[in-house]
Amino acid sequence: MASHILPGLEARLALAEAVAREAGEVALDYFRKRQTLVIETKRDPQDVVSIADREVENLIRARFHEAYPEDGILGEEYGIEHGSSGFTWVVDPIDGTSPFVNGMPNWCVSIGLLHDEVPVVGVISAPCHGELYSAALGMGATLNGETLALDPTRNIRNAVTGIGANNYVSPAVVAKMVESLLDAGGNFIRNGSGALMLAYVAAGRLVGYYEPYMHAWDCMAGYCLVKEAGGWYHPFPAKGERLTKGAPVLAAAPGAIDDLRSIAGV
Repeated sequence: MASHILPGLEARLALAEAVAREAGEVALDYFRKRQTLVIETKRDPQDVVSIADREVENLIRARFHEAYPEDGILGEEYGIEHGSSGFTWVVDPIDGTSPFVNGMPNWCVSIGLLHDEVPVVGVISAPCHGELYSAALGMGATLNGETLALDPTRNIRNAVTGIGANNYVSPAVVAKMVESLLDAGGNFIRNGSGALMLAYVAAGRLVGYYEPYMHAWDCMAGYCLVKEAGGWYHPFPAKGERLTKGAPVLAAAPGAIDDLRSIAGV
């Protein structure tokens, strides 16, 4: 590989792919027997967690601890463990828990890696679809091994935009976001997994994704994928404690950047 690739990155990417596949299989097994899962709510009745989320995160943490004990890890279920290597894994064991527990296939395992606050690895496994999205800084992005490259002619008027919403954001803000997108000639989908919709931006299926409040574990893998496929993302504040807080998330294909930045106000 070229010398400008960050030292240690190729090995970490290979590990992330292997762990995402393994974690995806475990999660898929839980998905198939989801009627037996105990479902708990977190901060509101729409925000759910199951034993599957915790088991999958524990598996992912164990694999990274074993291989890179000096790396930090931030996961949705168990918070942050600081490391000393300059690398921090950012993990959502099951993004789209609501679709997951309700029997819909739009969920994924999201594994990102930060170095000096920049997303340098992004791997997303969508087991129900048999898809593995993978990217690393300077190494491009792939879907099941096929290179991803965004089409510059696609924009919000001739393609579809993904949007996300949760109860951190007022209904009025969500309504305005939808209205602005429709007024600009666009249309939208929401599938219940922000990480998966970011992967779809990298794959050219969506022309962009916007969510006014999202956490790092939902977006870091997707951000790396979008960037390496030729797109753009609005930086996430990753310094210190900011990494554990929410922030606006916006990613776009080249032809949608200006429109979506205007709609999002970033």
